Amino acid sequence: MVLPAILAYSKKTFILNSKNQERNTMKTRCSWCGSDPLYISYHDTYWGVPIHDDTKLFEMLVLEGTQAGLSWLTILKKQQHYRTAFDNFDIKTVARYGNSDVERLLADPGIVRNRLKVASAIRNAQCILEIQNEFGSFDNFLWNFVNHRTIHNSWNSLSEVPARTDESDSMSKDLKKRGFNFVGSTICYAFMQSIGMVNDHIVSCFRHKEILLNQSAFQ
Repeated sequence: MVLPAILAYSKKTFILNSKNQERNTMKTRCSWCGSDPLYISYHDTYWGVPIHDDTKLFEMLVLEGTQAGLSWLTILKKQQHYRTAFDNFDIKTVARYGNSDVERLLADPGIVRNRLKVASAIRNAQCILEIQNEFGSFDNFLWNFVNHRTIHNSWNSLSEVPARTDESDSMSKDLKKRGFNFVGSTICYAFMQSIGMVNDHIVSCFRHKEILLNQSAFQ
């Protein structure tokens, strides 16, 4: 029987989607991403991938600091709204935020309405501008803590992954000295993981090798 064109297309799309879902199911991942599609997409696409754009680095620093005491999935669900609320994390714009902007943000149900965390985002933007003047870019400053190369670890299980390292301790100490807030060593290490300064995918995760090979290809 010849299917009508739209039914044939729908059947083909269903088969392709089913195959993609099957391939995704067969992949071995870090267990922390669970089964939530948003979490899986973040794990498969972004976590551990090197970031060198100052705006994106600022965004991730704000989100990691905001995540303190909350689940990362909660923050991911709010990420798009954060971009709108914080003018797409334009560093110069956020650095100029005043009291009216703080009150606007604290009234916004789409973000984490914590006064200290909102004030921290503004203060950290101001500090980044100072770093850009001194080092040329926030990127150059941050990546110096790992000699401008991703640290590729070889963990066999999540229980082996540290919450902090000597590098995150050094970063935290330096950032605090420069006036940053919400930059404890644990937050800094989570930040380093998210922006690809360290590859902490466990070795059995398909992304561990992909990130390692991608870096090698650009060296």
